Amino acid sequence: MNQKSIVLVAAGMLALMAGPALAAGDPAAGEQIFNHTCKLCHRIGPGAANFVGPELNGIDGRKSGSAPGYDYSDANKNSGITWNEQTFKKYIENPQADIPGTKMLFPGLPKESDRDNIWAYISQFKADGSKK
Repeated sequence: MNQKSIVLVAAGMLALMAGPALAAGDPAAGEQIFNHTCKLCHRIGPGAANFVGPELNGIDGRKSGSAPGYDYSDANKNSGITWNEQTFKKYIENPQADIPGTKMLFPGLPKESDRDNIWAYISQFKADGSKK
């Protein structure tokens, strides 16, 4: 490998390392999971409103139990959780175990890849329903 090639490869590696961190999951796969599993109760995206469960726009950084107009359980309102990748993935693995008394009857997503993918999908929505 000549010196010019080495410099180009090194520059490319530095650019990758300096770039923004990407979620571990695949948003397209997460959208599939959302549409087949979560959409039964939740809405997300432009015009999303509370349904059986709260709308999920802007969930990254939102306090649990704080979506306006949704009637949360006391357990959820008082959980002290602020949603981020770590707290969401722990919750969605087994909601009843993470917040005993939550109204969410969903049994959870046992596969880590499914949790990665669903977070990659829902975390891209800002509070107004547009994508980041």
